[in-house]
Amino acid sequence: MPQAYDDLPKTGANFVPLTPLSFLERTADIYPDREALVYNDRRYNWQQVRARCRRVASGLNKRGIGMNDTVSVLAYNTPEMFELQFAVGMAGAVLNTINTRLDAATIAYIIDHAETKLFILDRELWPVVSDALEQCHVSPELVFIDDSSAAVKPNLPDDVVTYEDLIAQGDPDYRGETLADEWQAFSLNYTSGTTGRPKGVVYHHRGAYLMAMGTVPSWGLPQHPQYLYIVPMFHCNGWGHAWTMTLLAGTTICLRAITPKAVFDLIEQHDVTHFGGAPIVLNMLANTPDEEKPKLERPIQVMTAGAPPPASVLEAMANMNFNVLHVYGLTETYGHVLQAAPQSAWNERSIKEQSELKSRQGVRFANTEAADVLDEEGNSVPHDGKTMGEIVIRSNVVMKGYLKDKAATAEAFKDDWFVSGDLGVIYPDGYIQLRDRAKDIIISGGENISSVEVENTLYKHPAVDVAAVVAMPDQKWGEVPCAFVELKSEATEAELIDFCGDNMARFKRPKKVVFGELPKTATGKIQKKELRDRALKL
Repeated sequence: MPQAYDDLPKTGANFVPLTPLSFLERTADIYPDREALVYNDRRYNWQQVRARCRRVASGLNKRGIGMNDTVSVLAYNTPEMFELQFAVGMAGAVLNTINTRLDAATIAYIIDHAETKLFILDRELWPVVSDALEQCHVSPELVFIDDSSAAVKPNLPDDVVTYEDLIAQGDPDYRGETLADEWQAFSLNYTSGTTGRPKGVVYHHRGAYLMAMGTVPSWGLPQHPQYLYIVPMFHCNGWGHAWTMTLLAGTTICLRAITPKAVFDLIEQHDVTHFGGAPIVLNMLANTPDEEKPKLERPIQVMTAGAPPPASVLEAMANMNFNVLHVYGLTETYGHVLQAAPQSAWNERSIKEQSELKSRQGVRFANTEAADVLDEEGNSVPHDGKTMGEIVIRSNVVMKGYLKDKAATAEAFKDDWFVSGDLGVIYPDGYIQLRDRAKDIIISGGENISSVEVENTLYKHPAVDVAAVVAMPDQKWGEVPCAFVELKSEATEAELIDFCGDNMARFKRPKKVVFGELPKTATGKIQKKELRDRALKL
């Protein structure tokens, strides 16, 4: 009898590769006239979004873009960026969304490393892309998003191809090749590494599908949410929320530039029910003058991730009728995999106590099979809220691996765990809390900054002898880079900060430089823990 169970094979009828592309087909079939995207005076229903995505995919194929070709995108949260979360995959290609705040040298590195075949960019960002193209070896075809609401409109080369050209030339009935393998690469996201060089994190169709599915029960999402897209769609594909909102036939309100007024206005104008954002966004909203805040009579659901939000910010948000869910994840895990899932017993606590509990990274998302904190021997640490270990994850929403980096991929996967490089503790109630970062990544305003990259830049200054960079708490950004420097000749704090700003993305430059001898071990290794303790007191 046991053998008989195995005699039933997979067929096309009972085993279909999972892909978030199926969400768009279903939603457009069932809710064709329901509003899908809103951006200023532009509005598209689901039937129109599907047609536009098909046209773009068709246009890409006509330009020779197909299986495993990389399409890089440098754009803001506009309808085009949302559509590309589907259109590139429809063409069989791999979507690579790039951080709009990166410098030209890093963009050039990504273009070469990803072997970008076609590059789609917002017109406003042409100057930095133009500079990047002069530094890289690959020469991708360019397609421009010409947003009429852009604040800056630099001159473009002659005879450019626009995104609307792709749509005009494309076929609204295009279907592309049927996905044969759900393990096929779907997107490529670059993340800061300890070497300062970004690593290419590869997602597959199956993981993207399950990320969207798992977000629904974990966030308690209803059908047809009104979602304000504040999370940059270049961050882990916008935490997968484009796929999730499509699955639920929601309405997505796009936001190009974030200001408190813009956020509050859109919330009221479109009856927003949900949005996500880094703690800096919450801090910005919480610190808005009272007379500029709307009187919200209904609770709005908010998801936040990044540096742990201060309990004071969570308390302020709660007082404004924002119900905040704190989550944790990495680029390597498609975004959020842990959540500070609220317990009914917490309602008996004060708002301040609830905020402290909610500031923890929490427990498993529905799409996360297992998460633990392990000591150096690979054993689970005691659930005492004190013993530190490394946070590890096992899930279908863990990356395929790092592109062209077998050594780093092997290092990330140990004993069937993905090792995060983050250090944490587990409380008696099973909730995990982040305590430190083994990889020395500084999360500033939702952006990842490699301390080693900042250190390497400082070392290029002729006056710097020894440099170490750690995170320093910051009321606005959560944390910022703080540099400790030993000099070999005269230099000022402002000089070194400006030097870093001129030689790397400006948001990565140190916000403070402390001069003096650095603490070292007997072998000469810099004691960063002592520097972190110093930074906490600054």
